[in-house]
Amino acid sequence: MQRLLLLFCLLGSLACNPVSPPAPVLPIPSERQLAWQELEFYGFVHFNMNTFSNMEWGFGDEQPSQFNPTALDCRQWARVCKEAGMKGIILTAKHHDGFCLWPSAYTEHSVKNSPWKEGKGDVLKDLSEACQEYGLKFGVYLSPWDRNHAEYGKPEYVSYFRNQLRELLTNYGEVFEVWFDGANGGTGYYGGANEERRVDKKAYYDWPNTFPIIRELQPQAVIFGDAGLDVRWVGNEHGFAYPTTWSNLMRDSVYAGMPEYAARYSSGQENGSHWVPAEADVSIRPGWYYHPYEDHKVKTLPHLMDIFYKSVGQNASLLLNLPVDDRGLVHEHDVAALQAMAAKIKEDFAEDLAPGNQVAATPERGRGYEATRLLDNNYQTYWATPDDSLQATIQLAFKAPTSLNRLVLQEYTALGQRVKAFEVWGQTDGSWHKIATETTIGYKRIMRFPEQKISAIKVKILDAKGSPALSKLAVYHAPPLLYPPRILRDREDMVSISAADEQLEVYYSLDGGEFVRYEAPFSYPQSGTITAYVAKADLKGLEASLKIGPSRAAWQFKEKLENANLILDGKTETWSELPAGKLTVDLGKPMTIEGISYLPMQARWIKGFVQAYTVEVSLNGRSWQKVAEGEFANIARSPVLQTVEFAPTTCRWVRFVSRKTIDDQVPTIAEFDVLIPAS
Repeated sequence: MQRLLLLFCLLGSLACNPVSPPAPVLPIPSERQLAWQELEFYGFVHFNMNTFSNMEWGFGDEQPSQFNPTALDCRQWARVCKEAGMKGIILTAKHHDGFCLWPSAYTEHSVKNSPWKEGKGDVLKDLSEACQEYGLKFGVYLSPWDRNHAEYGKPEYVSYFRNQLRELLTNYGEVFEVWFDGANGGTGYYGGANEERRVDKKAYYDWPNTFPIIRELQPQAVIFGDAGLDVRWVGNEHGFAYPTTWSNLMRDSVYAGMPEYAARYSSGQENGSHWVPAEADVSIRPGWYYHPYEDHKVKTLPHLMDIFYKSVGQNASLLLNLPVDDRGLVHEHDVAALQAMAAKIKEDFAEDLAPGNQVAATPERGRGYEATRLLDNNYQTYWATPDDSLQATIQLAFKAPTSLNRLVLQEYTALGQRVKAFEVWGQTDGSWHKIATETTIGYKRIMRFPEQKISAIKVKILDAKGSPALSKLAVYHAPPLLYPPRILRDREDMVSISAADEQLEVYYSLDGGEFVRYEAPFSYPQSGTITAYVAKADLKGLEASLKIGPSRAAWQFKEKLENANLILDGKTETWSELPAGKLTVDLGKPMTIEGISYLPMQARWIKGFVQAYTVEVSLNGRSWQKVAEGEFANIARSPVLQTVEFAPTTCRWVRFVSRKTIDDQVPTIAEFDVLIPAS
């Protein structure tokens, strides 16, 4: 009897003793990096002198008097970001032009000499307080480059730079991220020198003695840079990470502004020496700073959602920029886009369908690391395999066939990034089919795939750097994105209609007729209006319409133009130049027209917008009649489709003449068409 009691005690002791955790796979993140990664989504605010000079990179010769917002409200910024689901805001305290948004004791080039609040304002103080009020983290961007400072390029400037860094890190409460741009050196004002100054990007700022200032004053702050001490640039400004994204980086091989960084280092390296996860930065508009001519260029909801899935969903954090306008407010167009994005993210991840179902994994490490840990919504608990197991299978079996189209996986990255390759399989009617083949997971991986009704889903880990350790498996059914479709007609009169969500059906109507399902591009050589919408089952999206002029298949241009077809391809994002300052079109046959339409180029870096114009027509291409002359009065601020109407005129030739562009450069054009009288 005594032996039996001893045996029971021994077995009980073995059952209660936890299994040892997996050994870390180096490198591993610091506590500050783990806290930063949990934020996932936060805001960038580009607001500074460039907002008022209508520049992206100021030269440095701007005057403090130019900075004068009329309704600056940092609480509005914070409220907008909070409602969008962001966890913090990073502000451009000083950009390359050197103007400081705080009353720095070390320069006169700051808000203290501006008319805003009679020189008594401090944007950083206002935003820091607003972030505290709304429960947001506060971060600062400080440009190492300074095109205003007379001593830039000399040792004295580095002392100035560090003094300003200390100001930012001691006067505004807790800072969660310090952001250093990779742009360094070039032309500038430099206190009146007006010259080009280059610096040794590796050595000039003496980073080994600059970074400790941050560690001393803000020990919990992460440091961002191209290489980044804690966080690295994703290598593009599209907001996209990569299908294979490692948090590991060969950090000692990288320096700020290195030309080959994007191609060689930005996606990380499997055997990287340091833990330096990626941050994906992107602006909600084409530019980083506010420009009135971009009010109609705010990214669409499908574009913003694609950014979210390719950043947060591919092992990166998303830093989404809001170009605060010259009033000092987040523009209403940007607010609307953010609200739509936030609502869609909430909708896509409204209900995790995994809890309550049966989950199993082989192999399992043992007590404390069971597969059920994947469903407990606790990042600190995780499933793991034995040390010698680099392959494994996780299976989630549903109580009933379930429709889903999203899978979320998270590794327990406190022990390092491990998974190198995995597959996702689904079971339907007892048969398994492959859904996806992927590589890395990292802190978070979100997979989108066509909606399917399945009885079980399986994750096969094919290869790993160490025994896999996953903290989360979640599945969702994201409702379709019922965004209006895009309608295009090319030069050959072929009409194509595309939906933002490929799983949706598209229906269209010609000139108000019956709606039919769109199957493939079709020919439409006449003028009219095409209307379309997307649908799924009983769900219907908003309609989109395109008013189309007469056939352009036979049109010819008199001038020799490079990329001439881009003027007639129906795509607003393409454009061509008009070297002769005019566009002369042979319509192929006589027709009656009553106007023309002109779309200026829609690229980020604009040029050659036609401001003053003349429209002429001809029946024979030799004798010309002027039918319209005028100006596109507000085209610099609103470069949308411009129309010129005149009395109905029969002609075969049309000439659009640029008499003046807004910048005196060669005229540019994205799309051209003629207007005909309604039949």
